[in-house]
Amino acid sequence: MSALFSSINLDSPLALYSIPVVWFSSFYPNTLKFLAIDKAIGYNNVQPRSNASKNLKERFSADEIAKFERMEGAHLNGNEAMPLWFAAVLAGYATGLDNRWLNKMALTYVGIRFAYNTIYIHFNDIGKGWFRSFLFFLGLSYPLRILFKAASVTASK
Repeated sequence: MSALFSSINLDSPLALYSIPVVWFSSFYPNTLKFLAIDKAIGYNNVQPRSNASKNLKERFSADEIAKFERMEGAHLNGNEAMPLWFAAVLAGYATGLDNRWLNKMALTYVGIRFAYNTIYIHFNDIGKGWFRSFLFFLGLSYPLRILFKAASVTASK
């Protein structure tokens, strides 16, 4: 096993691993929401989407309900951003972009997504909201840069 890890470096083709990690970053906020609701009042797994319409006000404080809404928002935002990231990574490999550069882009993007989710879920003031928006647009720049570079490589052939 150590031989496997000793051969891994930034020149290895690692950015593809960011695809399942980004998928995870999209789904864990909703899982946290599910666990909190399930622990407190039970979760309807026959009609799981009905859990959003349960009368949560009887069992949870306004702050907890707001946090559930932010968890849902982080989840939906991740779902919206995910296809662009997947396309960018695949386009990067298909056009032969440099592994080291793709890996740095992937590591940074993953870090931004986790920071974005943390701020989205746990902070509820306008200043942090603006910072969250900043992180969203910063994160958006990474798949776009990969796609533009891949397009440039393709156009120059």
